[in-house]
Amino acid sequence: MKTKLFLLLVIVSITACKKEEPKEEIKSDPIPTEKIIEIKTQYGDMYIWLYKATPLHRDNFLKLASEDYYDSTTFHRIISGFMIQGGDPNSKDTDPNNDGQGGPGYTIPAEIRDTIKHERGALAAARTNNPTKASSGSQFYICHSTSGTASLNGNYTVYGMVMKGIEVVDSVVIQPKKTSNNRPFTDIKMDVNVLEKTLAEIKAEYGYEPKL
Repeated sequence: MKTKLFLLLVIVSITACKKEEPKEEIKSDPIPTEKIIEIKTQYGDMYIWLYKATPLHRDNFLKLASEDYYDSTTFHRIISGFMIQGGDPNSKDTDPNNDGQGGPGYTIPAEIRDTIKHERGALAAARTNNPTKASSGSQFYICHSTSGTASLNGNYTVYGMVMKGIEVVDSVVIQPKKTSNNRPFTDIKMDVNVLEKTLAEIKAEYGYEPKL
């Protein structure tokens, strides 16, 4: 009897001294985010989705935006019912006559997709006349009207869409301008940023379901 009691006490003692094993922490995978573009102007802000179906244009825009390349450039050409154009580094200087002629010194191969059309709010690459339809390295335009820009389908690369803030285009496009070159009399400057949002945040904040 004494032996059994002794063994019971030993077992109880060992159990009491045994440290509780720490519980393994369960880590959940982070929710992936997407890079989007924010364009801030004195008339409001626009938020733009860049299509992954046009990776060269998408990557180039993200690169330039992350380097603050577009900051303080202007929308130097505006045509109601058509589009607003910007992204030229020349628009930052004091010579309005060289606007539309500048860029980073390279072009981007065309990524024209039959399934991506010019429509209201579409972001597309400006370009000079060239046989391969290569795009400007930085200049872009945002469509003000679907009907007014439909004739550009198949000739210019469309690579994004305004998810929120299309009313900014409506405000910009009606500003007083010089009729000879459609340049606004007052500079309409932009501040361009790269933001990261989850798909759920994009839908909740901008009411947009991205075309991946």
